[in-house]
Amino acid sequence: MPPVTREQPAGTGLAALGGTTYRHSRRGPVVVSPAGGRGGNPRRPDRSHGLRRSAGRRLLTAVVSLLLLTGIGFGLLLALTPGVGDAPARVATQTRGGGLLVGSPPLRVQQALVATEDSRFYSHSGVDPIGSLRAVLGPLLGQADPGGATLDQQLAKLLYTGGRRTLTDRIEQVALAVKIDHRYSKPEILRLYLDTAYFGHSYTGIAAAARGYFGRRPQDLSWTQASMLAGLVQAPSAYDPFTHLALARSRQRHVLDRLVATRVLTRSAADAAYAAPLRLVSGG
Repeated sequence: MPPVTREQPAGTGLAALGGTTYRHSRRGPVVVSPAGGRGGNPRRPDRSHGLRRSAGRRLLTAVVSLLLLTGIGFGLLLALTPGVGDAPARVATQTRGGGLLVGSPPLRVQQALVATEDSRFYSHSGVDPIGSLRAVLGPLLGQADPGGATLDQQLAKLLYTGGRRTLTDRIEQVALAVKIDHRYSKPEILRLYLDTAYFGHSYTGIAAAARGYFGRRPQDLSWTQASMLAGLVQAPSAYDPFTHLALARSRQRHVLDRLVATRVLTRSAADAAYAAPLRLVSGG
């Protein structure tokens, strides 16, 4: 005979207490919700995914808008700043009778200068983004000279903004540096810089500095002398070897350390250059 099943009257048992009913299957009783679905509360729609997508779209829109505004602003800045085609003529005017380089620029001075002042010179397009941001924000943070300017920016400062360091001038120098890098090759930029940089003790340009400090042509400078001159451009008066030899030697050590860090010199070669005599001309 088939088994007898006892049915519970409506409104009695566990179903009446919790609003939950059961039905039997071959695998045992299954909980059925009052609405006829399987256990648990009815599923609510997940709104968090939609909110995240909306926030992501807003952020993307803000970033794109900022980039567009920055591009438009920089385009206007390029249009408002002067051209740089006259840079060689400006350099010739500013040498103050010191004379321009003859022949190839001195390789040792170039390498020492790049290692110390702008180690990414050959890879950037006139502006090092991190360094430029530091140069612009430095005055706002109370830093007199935060550094970070590329050789292109330093050349722009020397030739077009009168050596000034105001926030407006720093922003203008960024645009001019881009123009300089676009107009001239890297060797040409180094030549322009070396011809117009101030090396202290009234010496403008590497030709005047090499002759005035060491009685030599720039191409004949030793590593000892080249590293000394490359260190002067940051603060020519403070590091003048005729009047502040100890400070000049400390700066020279820094330049040699940078040459080691950029793998131009070995540690032993740098130490030998530091130990060698400077052979400054007498009188100063």
